[in-house]
Amino acid sequence: MDVRLVIDNEAVDAGSGRVFERRNPVSGEVVTRAAAANVADAVRAADSAQRAFGPWSKAGPTERRRILLAAADRLEAKREAIAEAMAAEVGASALWANFNVSGSAALLREAAGLTTQVQGATIPTDKPGTLSMTLRQPVGVVLSIVPWNGPILLAARAIAYPLAFGNTVLFRASEASPRTHSLVAEAFYEAGLPAGALNFIVNAPEDAADIIDTLIAHPAVRRVNFTGSTKVGRIIAENCAKNLKRCLLELGGKAPFVVLDDADLDGAANAATFGAFMYQGQICMSTERFVVDDSIADAFLEKFVAKVAALPAGDPVINPGTVIGPLVDSRSGTRINGLIADALAKGAVLAIGGKAQGAVMPATIVDHVKPGMAIYDEETFGPITTIVRVKDTEEAIRVANDTPYGLSSAVFGRDVTRALDVASRIEAGCVHINGATVQNEPQAPYGGMKQSGYGRFDGDAVIEEFTELKWVTIEQANQPYPF
Repeated sequence: MDVRLVIDNEAVDAGSGRVFERRNPVSGEVVTRAAAANVADAVRAADSAQRAFGPWSKAGPTERRRILLAAADRLEAKREAIAEAMAAEVGASALWANFNVSGSAALLREAAGLTTQVQGATIPTDKPGTLSMTLRQPVGVVLSIVPWNGPILLAARAIAYPLAFGNTVLFRASEASPRTHSLVAEAFYEAGLPAGALNFIVNAPEDAADIIDTLIAHPAVRRVNFTGSTKVGRIIAENCAKNLKRCLLELGGKAPFVVLDDADLDGAANAATFGAFMYQGQICMSTERFVVDDSIADAFLEKFVAKVAALPAGDPVINPGTVIGPLVDSRSGTRINGLIADALAKGAVLAIGGKAQGAVMPATIVDHVKPGMAIYDEETFGPITTIVRVKDTEEAIRVANDTPYGLSSAVFGRDVTRALDVASRIEAGCVHINGATVQNEPQAPYGGMKQSGYGRFDGDAVIEEFTELKWVTIEQANQPYPF
């Protein structure tokens, strides 16, 4: 498949004529050739978005709603093509692809409904004959940078919400999923989005830093939203700060799943399997740490292992029904193998699974994980999770919070009052009582605490992220002044 840049709704090659290749993580075969944008291409795309901002920001909510609803329909029509692209480029199962498409269509429809929810307020004033009020207005060009792991959902939200409020979007696709991301952009073009309102660029990995730095500094860009690693997010935040630009960051996670001594263990094992191993654990919300009361740890682990052992594994290109597919590349396997070796050397025990062979890795559970092991702290981002045993509820809360991350979390317990107390004390942007850590609904605000980032996607929280609040007064021209 060939992927080109799209500027002013025109598919174009990179100015240099360069391309780069994306290879299947298992076979190594070239699955996508994409235009490798350079800095000049990126500037051209930003300039185009700036020109389009004026007319698009003046489009009424009905027009914006119409296009977003049409984009949802067009995205659903691409379900098969998206599943094929996701399997080839990033080793995604049909289940994960369908989850992405269905969730994104719902998100686009939610965004369409928000077009009429951008509201100001009147403000009491001591000045006679004066009307004091606030307005919310679009900010300008939004630079959206998204990763490969939830490619449809993360792209859809990064495009739809800014557009809903009258902004234009410069969408920088992931080098690991250029074809997949291009299909999202296509849905918006086919829905009738005017030229320049959404420009699509993708670059070779070695050019990423120069292009993103240039775009953050570009005067037209007024907001940046980034989803990815905490390491890169910190660099994005620093660059935004230097240029006095707001950013929305959704970064890494080490989601804890607390299993209290009165938990429904069958329900907990079901949620554990889904939360830890959906898309090979390569989701920012994936459960990476099970914090389990020691009194029920063996019983929970027995049920959990039985569930995991039954998960079908393989290559989703060959078998779309695969649950445990490949890692995004072999480098992830090498990194995770190092974490396993360190943990086992320090007393941890493999409950099931084992090390990766290249990009292929079995579903793995590491038991008896303790502080001092690298896997206790570091985000694994693969089909591997850990069990940390604790003596009571207070220790469970302490261990759940013993991480620099704070994105998603879960608590299982039959005593809902106690579970709610535990949930209120966990330092995370979302907590699910008797549910999995992997969840998303477009009407609910989503984002992290601590080193998992700041800002919120979804729900009406996005109005704050992608609009400017302006104070406006209407006064009498002949009012008196003290001098």
